[in-house]
Amino acid sequence: MKNIFLVLFISIFYQSAFAQKDGYWDKDRATTKEIVVSARDRILIKTDDFPVGTTELIYRITLLDENQQLASSLVSVLKAIPDPTGISQGSAGAVFVLSKVSGSDKCKYAVFSSSELALEYQKKAKKDKACLVQDTPVSKDAKRLSVDKSACLKPGIENLWFGFESTNWILKQKIILEVVPWVDTKLSRGWSLENRKSIINQCETSALARKLANSDDFCVCIQEKMEKKYKFQEFQKLLAIEQAKVYKDFGNSCFNETGASRELYNDLRKQAAGFAKKGDYGNAIAQYATIINEGKATVLDYNAIGTNYILTKQYGKAIKFLKEGVKLDDSELLLKLNLAHAYLLNNNYSAAKAIYKEYQTQNVTDSLSWSQKVKLDFETFKKAGLSSGDFDRVLKLLGND
Repeated sequence: MKNIFLVLFISIFYQSAFAQKDGYWDKDRATTKEIVVSARDRILIKTDDFPVGTTELIYRITLLDENQQLASSLVSVLKAIPDPTGISQGSAGAVFVLSKVSGSDKCKYAVFSSSELALEYQKKAKKDKACLVQDTPVSKDAKRLSVDKSACLKPGIENLWFGFESTNWILKQKIILEVVPWVDTKLSRGWSLENRKSIINQCETSALARKLANSDDFCVCIQEKMEKKYKFQEFQKLLAIEQAKVYKDFGNSCFNETGASRELYNDLRKQAAGFAKKGDYGNAIAQYATIINEGKATVLDYNAIGTNYILTKQYGKAIKFLKEGVKLDDSELLLKLNLAHAYLLNNNYSAAKAIYKEYQTQNVTDSLSWSQKVKLDFETFKKAGLSSGDFDRVLKLLGND
């Protein structure tokens, strides 16, 4: 039998050591209470507060005769089992978790998740709402409770109440209750599922997130950065203005990291193109202006806003933005061509002529010549009600009679 126990111990130890969870037994906040129960009496024991991030616990109950003492505490036993998964429900786990000594007395017990339910048990023996009931009298017992498998240990719960009922009708009983919590390292920072959701939900109501077609990645990025820098309790203690700054700083970083920036501005470009196609040039200009004002404009954005300004007869503004675009890329001929158009329609034929003449032998795209594009643009301007007595003069200059 000793050899069997040794093999089981080695098996459990190595299994738990190599599959160890990211957490620890919180020995400093373990509950160890020795109480005496009078004959035929019921008493309650409230555990000490569980640390934030408690996801599992081991408890051990031992009844001792008058002068007996535990051979070893539950805390010392768990030093050899660093992972709660190393404690099974079978006899192997019981060998190491149960007391090596116990008295001849026995008791019944029940576990409750609230003080109200526990008091009902103590006064009226009501245990229908207990999360765990041991109705068969025992002299010792031990169990592992976990968040995912036990109704007793729910996320965020701070205490449990153990109710004991003596089965000795004559003499007092001495009961030892030991409870050791397992703390998940990540959850110990307070970032439970509900707390993470609260940050993400708050992010999704922000003005920036509402502009995004899909804000999920953006908000998760903010939550992850927040989780890395702060414990949840630390973040909650910040002033409102400090929390707002945290959101802003992390938001600026995540805006670029997650591609939200690219997504937002591409969406604005699509909206602008849709407005322009419908002849709503004012709204098209507004979308491009947003992109430009936030420093995210490309050369083509400057060309597009210049085109829309031309079509609304705002030639001065068209010239201004087209010149800014030329500074970004002096080789983009669509910009140069629109700049020439703006000069022409603004009654500056000499400035327009110089540009028209300089690039007349080149193509604006791989299949469209400069001269062909000029002719197409003039037709578009005429349909939009824009006219210039110099259109024919330019076409003649370029050989498009």
